[in-house]
Amino acid sequence: MLPITIVIPCYNGAATLARALGSCMIQPEAAQIIVVDDGSTDASADIVASCGAIDARIGLLRMPVNGGAARARNWGAMHAEHGVLAFLDADDEYLPGALAAAAAFLADHPAEMSIRFDVDYVDFPLALTSHAEFEQHAATLSNTVPSSLVIRRAAFAALGGFPMDDAFRRIGGEDGAFSWALREIFGNRRLTDAKRVRMHYHAGIHAERYFRIALGMQIASPVDTAEAFHYSQRFLDAARTGVGQLLAARPLTACVADATPTAAG
Repeated sequence: MLPITIVIPCYNGAATLARALGSCMIQPEAAQIIVVDDGSTDASADIVASCGAIDARIGLLRMPVNGGAARARNWGAMHAEHGVLAFLDADDEYLPGALAAAAAFLADHPAEMSIRFDVDYVDFPLALTSHAEFEQHAATLSNTVPSSLVIRRAAFAALGGFPMDDAFRRIGGEDGAFSWALREIFGNRRLTDAKRVRMHYHAGIHAERYFRIALGMQIASPVDTAEAFHYSQRFLDAARTGVGQLLAARPLTACVADATPTAAG
């Protein structure tokens, strides 16, 4: 069994965090479950403590101030004890067998650095889900959302983690920038035989904005689009440079070997 560290960024997620943690606790491959409290003012930390009393795999890290989901994910990844990382948002949940499928894929494909899940988008507005092109754009979004990602820790570190530019906190898109770099450098494959992670709708969710723009129901700000592209390109360029330096320092075969976890993680 390939051990996996799950990182859950949480900011005032008390309403959904227990559901997210419960979905992690039923995954045997989840050897470590880290909740990063990103400056919450609700009962999130208490929920982590209650779940941790039941399951010793669950631990809590506290950010001193709210720094955004990307920073919280990166901080959690730095405390991972295992060679494979998974990221789950506090309002999402894994479906049974999700991490088993990811672990099996990575074990069978040692040269692959990551795998994605298909996402089940639950309770999204009917105007979106009934659109003829919804499934097409749902698949595209599944290639970017952090909750769909399982990645070898070495590859995550080589890419530099999720970008933390202030612009992404304002307009979103750090997950898109990360997936772009991942696809260009290592590939960004997805398991398409079943839905394995569930995203629940709530008002103001970034996924709704993406769908409305993609389906022609909303016009994206040209300024925001240009800014997101600028910082995404900058992240990609930095990731390419960093990975290039690693490959120049050591043969590719050695880098791949280092990125492949042993049975001990």
